[in-house]
Amino acid sequence: MSLTVTEILGRSQEGQTRPYICRCDDGDVYFVKGKSTTRYQLIAEWICAQLCSTLELPIAHYALATVPVEIVEADLTGSYQDLGSGPVFASRRVNAKNLMRSHIKRVQQNLRRDIVLFDWWVRNADRNLTDIGGNPNLLWTVGEPPSLVMIDHNLAFDADFDPVQFLHLHVFSAEVADLFSDFLLRDTYRARFATALENWDAICDTLPLAWHFIDAEMTVPAKFPFDEIKRLLERALTDAFWQLPPT
Repeated sequence: MSLTVTEILGRSQEGQTRPYICRCDDGDVYFVKGKSTTRYQLIAEWICAQLCSTLELPIAHYALATVPVEIVEADLTGSYQDLGSGPVFASRRVNAKNLMRSHIKRVQQNLRRDIVLFDWWVRNADRNLTDIGGNPNLLWTVGEPPSLVMIDHNLAFDADFDPVQFLHLHVFSAEVADLFSDFLLRDTYRARFATALENWDAICDTLPLAWHFIDAEMTVPAKFPFDEIKRLLERALTDAFWQLPPT
């Protein structure tokens, strides 16, 4: 589903990218990432969102949206320039609060395992929560029963991913030892990842053409390393994926 931004309500003060808060033509409010987010991060966000959907993980509803150039040009303060016009990534606003350590045991174990393994798979080191704080990029809904919602994958496929740091800081790192030593679970996850990767070409084909270029004129390629990322994801089908570093 493709949306159109109809109103810019403001800008978030949280998160590295400080997404814009926008209303779209479906009437809902979304956190929107555009020009101020690198092409690499936008593509990573979309690929991870699609993989989450394929794996049936609880990601916040998302869509590609278009920001009309008229909305940006009508702002005389220049505060919308970081959003820009054209295709953007939109994540629907959720009535929830940030996950806290007191919530962790209320999350089903299989979901805790799904999430930590997904982040290991896509090299997302941006879901941290320890006794001294952090930002897990997980929301805890206020409904009954409460539920978990995943957000923000723009920092996935991190070339500087540190597996040792990941194992120390990830919000669900306590699941790793038992998860990685269970050979039956390995087979189950390997099959799930293989199924998700069958959609690789389709996922890449849904990316906006503009995201393949750095400039608005589409003359400078963004050079996202699609083949390299696919090979990285295919490691989940091998035993090497399950090898943990000494800690």
